[in-house]
Amino acid sequence: MSEQPQKAVIYARVSSKEQEKEGYSIPAQLKLLRDYAMQKGFSVVQEYEDVETAKHAGRTNFTEMAKFLKAESKKGESANRCRAILVEKTDRLYRNLKDWVILDELVVEIHFVKENFVLSEDSRSSEKLMHGIKVLMAKNYIDNLSEETKKGMAEKAAQGVYPGGAPLGYLNTQAEGKRIIQLNPEVAPLIAKLFEWYVTGKHSLLEVAKMATAEGLTYGKAGSKIHRSLVHRILTNPIYYGGFRWKGKLYEGKHEPLISKGLFDAVQERLSDMGKPRAQQRKYRWAFQGLVSCGHCGCALTAEIQKGKYVYYHCTGNRGRCPEKYVREEEIARQFGQALKAIKMDDEVLAWVTLALRESHRDEKQHHDEMIAKLQRQYQKLQHRIDQIYVDKLDGEISAELFERKSAEWRNEQAEILRTIEKHQAANQSYLEEGIKLLELSQRAVSLYEMQPMKEKRRLLDFVCSNSVWKNGELIPSYRKPFDLLALTNATHQKEKANMGDHVDLSPIWLPR
Repeated sequence: MSEQPQKAVIYARVSSKEQEKEGYSIPAQLKLLRDYAMQKGFSVVQEYEDVETAKHAGRTNFTEMAKFLKAESKKGESANRCRAILVEKTDRLYRNLKDWVILDELVVEIHFVKENFVLSEDSRSSEKLMHGIKVLMAKNYIDNLSEETKKGMAEKAAQGVYPGGAPLGYLNTQAEGKRIIQLNPEVAPLIAKLFEWYVTGKHSLLEVAKMATAEGLTYGKAGSKIHRSLVHRILTNPIYYGGFRWKGKLYEGKHEPLISKGLFDAVQERLSDMGKPRAQQRKYRWAFQGLVSCGHCGCALTAEIQKGKYVYYHCTGNRGRCPEKYVREEEIARQFGQALKAIKMDDEVLAWVTLALRESHRDEKQHHDEMIAKLQRQYQKLQHRIDQIYVDKLDGEISAELFERKSAEWRNEQAEILRTIEKHQAANQSYLEEGIKLLELSQRAVSLYEMQPMKEKRRLLDFVCSNSVWKNGELIPSYRKPFDLLALTNATHQKEKANMGDHVDLSPIWLPR
């Protein structure tokens, strides 16, 4: 009886419709992955595609793929279950660290075809570490794109164009190639009534909310009921008189106002007359609160000051009496310092890991170089169009109005292409630089930690650790990715070094196969 081919799923993604135009197209990815499956003898049982822009949740087919693979994992070993994912490269598969954790828990074999790399349960810890660094670099690239988006939104705000989603009473629409807001003729009159009702002084916020509901006002796609807090947000939002707030700054908008500035000010005065807001009790944030839980019952550790100056941590005891004893803050700090030593590598090992990172950077650089070349060709094509249409204008074949409109449109496309080229050029360099910085941080973490005051220690620990446990007076550290892999691979190396002496050949451990 012939052996059954190994089952696999294919996953392809582009982050937006624009990226499809830039050469990341779904069809190109699918062709590459199908050819790879045929060469390697895989039987493709499912294909999943996502064309979305959400940085966090929202990748419908990624979620469906994870559900399918989880169901497959529950089948018996003899069922020829699907345990492999075929994907173009790292940043096509993951959008954030949560995606990484989801697939890591499924224990699947992932083939990154363009990177010529297979990640599996049997991969060396060093390979998993290198993969972890790539995931972080992919996330860093996404964050950089997010920063560019934020800059673009700030520019829109400065021009008086509201950059966000339309608030209740307005609609998002397009005008002159820009996304703007305009009054919703059905809802806007009801929003104006909220201001008019409240300014009379005869109705509370709760009563106004009930009156709005009676008038048929709802919000959201689900048609949710208007509540008191929403009424307050509406009444204090300057967008309704023609201004708007963006990132804490007040701008003068170009959109049509729904009410007068005088009515808005009168409502604010009435809101302030309802009484000064209570001074909130300042909550002291203990250095390690929320970072450690009790190993006996799973409750959080909290802290208190004793004898006027000593900070002691103890289990909250929310699930009943707990045997864990009180512990001084200094002792927890000391043990966290010991935990950071686990991610510090020998200088020799660090040099080899850095070399391995440079090796993995070559494929990444080739990808960005190819994209830059493609974008430069697109830029030149648009320039040729602009030159040609200018000749047509001089020859009288087209009107000056058409020339201005089309040349402006193409120059905007050129500007976007230049911005994208800059992103690829930055990613080319930042991938390697950020990876090396990550490794350097692991080397300096202990000294940085020891130099900082107690509250500042927390910042470093938040970056390196998560969900650690305190039990019987001892810290059981839990590292964030990829620091968990750093700790594991470092421990592996130290163990081999202890068994074999100082002459350990690091090449098989750290360099890519």
